Amino acid sequence: MHLAVYLPLLFPALAGLSAEPLARRLEPRLATWLLTASGLLLAASGTLVLGLLALAGLVRIPLVDTLKGYSPEVIARQDPAAWPAALAGAVLLALAVLAAVRLAARRAGALWSVALEAACLPGPGPVVVTDDPGADAYAMPGLPGRIVISHGMLDALDPAGHEILLSHERAHLRHHHYAFVSLTQLAAAANPLLRPLAGAVAYTVERWADEHAARHTGNRRAVAETVARAAIAAKHGGGRGFSPAAALAFLGRRPRPGMVPRRVAALLAPPPQSRPLLLAAAAALLAATGLCALEAALDLHRFLELAHTR
Repeated sequence: MHLAVYLPLLFPALAGLSAEPLARRLEPRLATWLLTASGLLLAASGTLVLGLLALAGLVRIPLVDTLKGYSPEVIARQDPAAWPAALAGAVLLALAVLAAVRLAARRAGALWSVALEAACLPGPGPVVVTDDPGADAYAMPGLPGRIVISHGMLDALDPAGHEILLSHERAHLRHHHYAFVSLTQLAAAANPLLRPLAGAVAYTVERWADEHAARHTGNRRAVAETVARAAIAAKHGGGRGFSPAAALAFLGRRPRPGMVPRRVAALLAPPPQSRPLLLAAAAALLAATGLCALEAALDLHRFLELAHTR
């Protein structure tokens, strides 16, 4: 096994460094799809490579050689992977699988809890207004999903802001933004180098909803003002924290510092456009990742066939 086996373990670091520029410069919907697909492919490729390294070390165990009929001489001569690399691969593989399974179980439980709570909210309509004097608004995925808005948030915005807020939250539900956030968080659990990418997707889904509201109203400045007012009201409104933690986790609503000003600045700028060079660079990185993982798998397969025939 050659250098190709180690490159998919390094590409996620490059993806993490490029996630923020891609999130800022690409159209939000395109950026969300691209970053999510990239995170899943990079996490899967890295996990596959760790499995290959662990397997390359496993076949060097004498008991395994005897059971499978491998030639110890061929294995010793070919040396598919050094013991330290194989051992590290096995340990990292176990940690990655454990972290991914734990997060998947937690997210599935959270989604079920949110869906049940959404179904139990009062009223038949998709929008629920609470008596909370604090300013808050969020979307709860479910069948059907619900939009929850507090009286405090309604008081903080004018009627035009109410329509913008509803359009923003409807976009979260209609386009299943919680799924994009959850999938990238799952990829980051399997490979911590992808955490910046998961954070970028938490930003791009908000930008996607912002652009949806801007197209719906036809007034980007009004959407920018509403985003700023809603953020200020939510920060200083003294709400009771009615929002379920699961809903916050799914939609990434614990914003990182500077997210709201970046959203406002993006709305005050011209609508974002697709950038072919950035897309080509991202496609090249993903293609290289897939090819390296495939080459590593074929290399190990050829080695095992050679060891089995001697």
